[in-house]
Parts: sequence; C-alpha cells; structure tokens
Amino acid sequence: MLQKLALLSKEDFQEGQILLLNKEMGWTSFDVVKKIKNLLKEKFNIKKIKVGHAGTLDPLATGLLIVCTGKFTKTISSIQNQEKTYTGEITLGATTPSYDLETDINKTFDTSKITNEAIQKTSLQFIGEIEQKPPVFSALKIKGERLYKKARRGEDVVIDSRKITVFSFDIEEYELPKFKFKIKCSKGTYIRSIAHDFGERLKNGGYLSQLCRTNIGKYDINDSITITDFINQLNT
Repeated sequence: MLQKLALLSKEDFQEGQILLLNKEMGWTSFDVVKKIKNLLKEKFNIKKIKVGHAGTLDPLATGLLIVCTGKFTKTISSIQNQEKTYTGEITLGATTPSYDLETDINKTFDTSKITNEAIQKTSLQFIGEIEQKPPVFSALKIKGERLYKKARRGEDVVIDSRKITVFSFDIEEYELPKFKFKIKCSKGTYIRSIAHDFGERLKNGGYLSQLCRTNIGKYDINDSITITDFINQLNT
C-alpha cells in the first residue's frame, strides 16, 4: 500500500480507493476521515471529494480502520457487514459508566475468588447468537441525538438489546484481575458491552481496558499504515 499510495493521482482517489489505516489511540474515526479528506483536498487542490469510514473505532481503541474515497464510498455498507476480529484486555473488579477507560471507575469488587477456570467457562457463554445491549456512551442515535451526549448530561436512557453473533472468543493470557482475549464477531458488536457483561456473569465487575481491531473480513491490520505514514507517502 505504501508504494502504491505515492503513485496515485487525483483521478485515482476520485474514482475510488480503499485505504487500510492503523488508527492510533486518541483519534476518533471521524477525525481520521476529516484528516484524510483535508489532506487530499490540499494535495490535489480540489474542493470536494467523498471520504468515509467502514466501521467506527472508539477513541481509546486502536487498529484497522478502513477509509474509502470517491466512488468506493458506495462499498462501505458491504465492508461494514463483514466479520470483525479484535484483540484486547478486560479488567475485572470494577465498572465504569462507559464500560471502558473513557470514564472513571464508579464501583469496585473483590476478585480474590475469581479463577482462570471461571473466566474460561464464562467466555463460552458468549459464543453464538446472543442478545446485547449497547453502552449508553455510544454513537447510536435516539430521536436524532447521539446517546453519549445524553449520557454526559446524566439523562436516563432506555436502550433495547439486539442480536449479535460471536463466532469465537479465546482467552489468550491471564493476569488477574486482567485477562487478554481474541474475539471474532458480527457487525454491531460492542466489545465494551461484552467486557461489562462478562463481569456481571461472574457476579463481579468488568470493563474494557485495551482494544485493537485486527481484521475486517479479508482486510488485515498487517496491510495497514498509520496516519503519519499516509501523510509522508502522499507528500513524497
């Protein structure tokens, strides 16, 4: 991708490109799209170009973010529908309102009786088609407004659960009260909710402390580049 990027013309980007980016922590998916759009407009001296991403990553998450340009923005829906793979870390013994580290811990629990075996058994409960309730701190909309805006105002929000599918859920390393995992799941799955629900299944607390998306369908993080690499190659 790096070698190809330096050779692309304005027409190439307008006709359509699929860019595999390795999003760093702190960036929103919208930030990345805005940055790419502005870079292309400046580089090629154009006023308009379509740019969009194929699946949101939370600001604290890292990993594969697919950005489409030009006519390829029409393929975004089909890319979003593909299976996704994540690696990450769940911390037990506490909860947060956002189910990750975006908000402060609001409750703590004793984890002294939680065993590796209990964690392994609990992970099996999430495999298959399950009902999942998205976090209140999410970009989902109710009556045209993002849920996280309501949550930050302290409003009570009723969220319906929905069906998602977890194809595999492997526990890769135990560092109690933390453990590392790898999960393959369907579109619409909130890994933050899995972390929160995992704690509840153990009659404890849990939140997502690390997350990296490694795959979207056939697209792999090993074929991605950082925003810095994109800038450098575009301006070569």
